[in-house]
Amino acid sequence: MKKTVEPMTTGPIWKRITMFAMPIFLGNLFQQLYNTVDSLIVGNFLGSDALAAVSSSGTLIFMLIGLLSGVAAGAGVIIANLFGAGDFENLQKAIHTTVALGLASGAVMTYVGVRFSPQILKWMDTPESVMPDSVTYMQIYFAGAMALVMYNVFVGIMQAVGDSRHPLYFLIVSSVVNLVLDIVFIKFMHTGVGGAALATVISQAISAILCLVELLRTDDAYKLYISKIRFHKAQLKEIIRIGLPSGVQNSIIAIANVVVQSQINGFGAAAMAGTGAFSKIEGFGFLPITSFNLALTTFVGQNLGAKEYERTKKGARFGILASVISAEIIGIVMFILAPELIAAFDSSPEVIAIGVAKTRTSTLFFFLLAYSHAIAAVMRGIGKATVPMIVMLVFWCIVRVSFLAITIPLTHSIQMLYWVYPLTWSLSSLAFAYYYLKSDLVYK
Repeated sequence: MKKTVEPMTTGPIWKRITMFAMPIFLGNLFQQLYNTVDSLIVGNFLGSDALAAVSSSGTLIFMLIGLLSGVAAGAGVIIANLFGAGDFENLQKAIHTTVALGLASGAVMTYVGVRFSPQILKWMDTPESVMPDSVTYMQIYFAGAMALVMYNVFVGIMQAVGDSRHPLYFLIVSSVVNLVLDIVFIKFMHTGVGGAALATVISQAISAILCLVELLRTDDAYKLYISKIRFHKAQLKEIIRIGLPSGVQNSIIAIANVVVQSQINGFGAAAMAGTGAFSKIEGFGFLPITSFNLALTTFVGQNLGAKEYERTKKGARFGILASVISAEIIGIVMFILAPELIAAFDSSPEVIAIGVAKTRTSTLFFFLLAYSHAIAAVMRGIGKATVPMIVMLVFWCIVRVSFLAITIPLTHSIQMLYWVYPLTWSLSSLAFAYYYLKSDLVYK
């Protein structure tokens, strides 16, 4: 086997991390744009109730796919480490085990999502006025869950070996497809929120197929062979060891967010639409966080595999700083432009007021969100995924839910739902800062 993709173990640190992160940033930007297009088209053509249905579904979707996403991240750490070490035999085993795990998980995800989403939406106290649209959106979305799962698996493999360009190209294609299908299904065919879900499923399937073709046709060390897709016990054990804590972390965050969404639902459709509009623009604040975090995990994994310990520490410092600064800049811009951004989704004065209040409570604290995620990314890269899992469990789940359980009955104020996020970001950042300063995160 050969290694034609340039590893991140050589060259200027800032350049390697930035050049790897930029295609991820652009790819996530296109993905966020087409997610936003869904909401813009739904909100403007179908109204506030339809926007509320799509927005409330997003939290549940993340809860159900969060566990798998974390396990896939664990697989990426293993693949990056083996690629950096030049261990191509075990690299092949890890790749084909990851794909096998994705196929099995996708089948389970499809069944669970289609079968149980109506009941979960009821548990979330979804208003009756938006329940039919929410169920329709969820069931169509999860009927195509296999495409979403396999796309994330294929992209994770490519990014772990340092290829962030091809995922960008494929996301651009799927974004254009999604935009066109949204307009056709909703505006011209009048399919309602089901059309928005179907457009998303089709575009994700196209992305997954393009990724699969690239992995099958490459001559590099990470080439995929259909006949070799199977579970390898040693690699599966390592993927679960590193990935399961990340998956549990994602699920913990998602479960807490479902509790928050349930509280939001109790304030009515306008609150759901306003906070839902914020969640779409908030996604843009996550772009530098996600991009630098993936770059950090890959950089740390590859350099530890190559035993470049000092280079690993320098790269971690640069990646954390870059993530924090870029996220805060976006947060400031969103703070200033909040009324215009929320109004683009829904022109209702009540929805705009709620969305602006949520935006201007959270966005100036994006640097804390970025810091927590960046430290967690470094820990995943070195195989210490349990620490961020514990921190997130304590602050982003237990503290977050407890805060709401106490304050909402006492105050009956939606403001408490706005402030719970900056509060828990602050606490997790303090915990991560203490651990980062007191521990040597590089030497295992």
